[in-house]
Amino acid sequence: MYGDGRLRPRGGPALHGGNPVWAHANRHIDLWVELLHGWELEPVAALPFAVTQDFEGDQFTLASFPPGDLERLYGIHTHELSTYDKLETHVAAQTCRGNVVLLEVDGFYLPQPPNAYRRQHTRSAIGIDVLVPEANAVGFYHGDGYHTASGDDYAAIFRQASIAPEWEAPAFPHAEVVRRRFPAQAGEALVAASLELLRHPLACRPRQNPITAFRSAFPGHLEQLMARGEPNFQVYAASVLRQLGANFELLGRYLRWLSEHGQPLPDAICEACYTMASEAMVMQFRLMRAVISHKPDPCQDCLDQLELSYEGTVPALAAYFGETVT
Repeated sequence: MYGDGRLRPRGGPALHGGNPVWAHANRHIDLWVELLHGWELEPVAALPFAVTQDFEGDQFTLASFPPGDLERLYGIHTHELSTYDKLETHVAAQTCRGNVVLLEVDGFYLPQPPNAYRRQHTRSAIGIDVLVPEANAVGFYHGDGYHTASGDDYAAIFRQASIAPEWEAPAFPHAEVVRRRFPAQAGEALVAASLELLRHPLACRPRQNPITAFRSAFPGHLEQLMARGEPNFQVYAASVLRQLGANFELLGRYLRWLSEHGQPLPDAICEACYTMASEAMVMQFRLMRAVISHKPDPCQDCLDQLELSYEGTVPALAAYFGETVT
């Protein structure tokens, strides 16, 4: 066996626990939250990037932890893994050193979540830290927990056979190595380091309300949604409404964490973040109903609320800190 074999906790309480508006953000955020929690680190401290989200014309910016922030806060270094040999061989070499291998895989073969297992080919990501090749078994972080796979699922993860001829896995899958190089920040030092990191994303925040830009593009989005029907809706919702709502729920949790650690932020800013999260969910439900019923819904009142609430989030936070964080 490669890896330490210790029992991994399931579900990071700081972000995946409780009753969130959005149960998942995206494959990158969900994976890192669980990995950091598995290492008994505080993932909330690494959320300053959320203030930079913008509307990119067809979608909202995909939330992701900047590698430099992970290194600054937790001493974690990530770099691409060259796969010149069998993938299984590379994963064994890294996990025996206590490292984690981040691997892009076909979600069709991942036992979790059970409602998607062997039903749909989706781009997904896992963090492997335990490998038992003699048993064809692997342990990995994925989604909102820690899971295992064996048998045909193990073979599919490591591209050992043509499990699904209709779907061609890339010959050289994208893989990264995650290793802990330095001790992580903790306590007051972690809070101070996180606040220091907030300087850069606040300086790089959108200078115009991204909801206004989204509002201008939305009539075209709605037309396409109604033309393409239900099969296209989930993909659209994940890239647009979930990215928007989940990002501001993350920002709200970050601001709440700062308040709990002595930063006297105005309650209104955090409340506006959660309004953004919940209103994006309302808009998603309304659009789903519109697509199913074939009755277009322009969602003008949702867009009104989102546009107004945004002004109470990132711009208000920048005004509070006066462009700098101390």
